[in-house]
Amino acid sequence: MNAVKAIGFIVLGLFGLYTLEFGVVGILPMIMERFAISTSRAGLLMGLFALTVAVLGPGLVLVSSRLRHKNILVVSLFAFALCSLFSAFTYSFDLLLSLRVVAAIFHPMFYAAALASAIALYPPERAGHAVSRAVLGATLGLILGVPAMSAVADTFGYEAAYLFCAAVCFFAGLGVLVLLPPAPIGELPGYGEQLRILRKPALWLNLVSGILTFTALFAVYSYAAEYLQRQVGLNPQAISLMLVIFGIGGVASNLWIGKLLDSHLVQATLLQPLALAMAYLLLFALASQWLPGMAMIMLFWGAAHTGGLICSQIWLRSVSREAPDFATSLFITAANIGVMLGSSLGGWAIERLGLPAALWLGVTFCVLATLLIAFKVTLYGTHSSRQDARLARTSLT
Repeated sequence: MNAVKAIGFIVLGLFGLYTLEFGVVGILPMIMERFAISTSRAGLLMGLFALTVAVLGPGLVLVSSRLRHKNILVVSLFAFALCSLFSAFTYSFDLLLSLRVVAAIFHPMFYAAALASAIALYPPERAGHAVSRAVLGATLGLILGVPAMSAVADTFGYEAAYLFCAAVCFFAGLGVLVLLPPAPIGELPGYGEQLRILRKPALWLNLVSGILTFTALFAVYSYAAEYLQRQVGLNPQAISLMLVIFGIGGVASNLWIGKLLDSHLVQATLLQPLALAMAYLLLFALASQWLPGMAMIMLFWGAAHTGGLICSQIWLRSVSREAPDFATSLFITAANIGVMLGSSLGGWAIERLGLPAALWLGVTFCVLATLLIAFKVTLYGTHSSRQDARLARTSLT
């Protein structure tokens, strides 16, 4: 019973982490007004966080693997809570950026420890179930953290949004502290054994396709609230509603795409960026203040967006299962490079060409990702047997 409760708090902690990282998307207009900054400068909140994780992630994961997972989880969650608390009351944008860097330092260590702790709570034959439960928290944070922050800010103010995030992380930290049993540090695989996967050309192609996919995702998603407000003309309440519908589409996608990837890994991975490009084209051509129509577009966009998060992870793990922990750090790095590039290039395009330019930038990177995935399949085959896909899912990061 304690194991079930403990993993619940791990899920809550992952939700808090990803709400802290991506929730700024939902309150970006408020941040720009509060600190009197431009769109591109506000984009640093996403870009600098992602850059910190991308650069430091692999090394931090390797070093922290020698520490007790429970200690990493508790310290990280309390650090996230403090960063959120101070962010609520600062009027210095430089300090806000510094707090983001501190949280980003703990991100990769917390993520790796969360997955390892979840697996330790279940018998080996249920490892896949344990990981899927933990990853649910990350998925919910990615797709629901933004509308949650937006809704709280619109209802109670900017400070309340960060206090909400602080409360989630603090409560999760207390739960882990009380309920998670300390686990002994097991025998670690050799560094050389893990690093050998870097010799695989197929791995590098999958990593680059992941970077391209995340760039496509966050060139647009980083400025979702601003696009809906300035380009479409929605009011704050309607924006919050649209972001919730986006999240519903993401949850629905998360529930069914795993089964699709089990039997059609290559096809799903190839079609995902094309579906995302279609969502961007719908936003460009049909977005309006007619809420029923916008709801359908946001539902489809949310599903295509979440599909990218999941497909790119499984695609990488299908060629790196012999070193899953190191592959976790590589995926975190690739994903955050994509987030950094997407948010930075999106802000640059908006400043110079207007908000619709972010959509065309996203479409461009969707096409590039599709071409690279097809090139890799042509060179190295599918790696898409049902067992390969299932094993990749059970080590999902």
